[in-house]
Amino acid sequence: MRTNFAIATILALTFTACDSSQPKETTPAPAATAIMPVDSTKSYDIALVNNKKDPACGMPVTAGIADTAHYKDKVLGFCGTECKNEFNKNPEALIAAAEIK
Repeated sequence: MRTNFAIATILALTFTACDSSQPKETTPAPAATAIMPVDSTKSYDIALVNNKKDPACGMPVTAGIADTAHYKDKVLGFCGTECKNEFNKNPEALIAAAEIK
């Protein structure tokens, strides 16, 4: 008799826990157009990029890489998002300054 009571109690708790009729609290996902903040503490290893210099400003990547981009099967390092954005506007004109390894 105790076994049947224990099983009934477990089943009742299981069904109560799985009750989907109660609204669940959720955190809304950010909108697709939301601007995500840049993590200025993020840094990349120079061994992961294929360029010696930031193609937009000419800074050596050994001084620090704050952002990256893929271009023609290469990973390019940039000193900041501004330089990456400038490169993306006209990559063909700036790629030579990158000094690809």
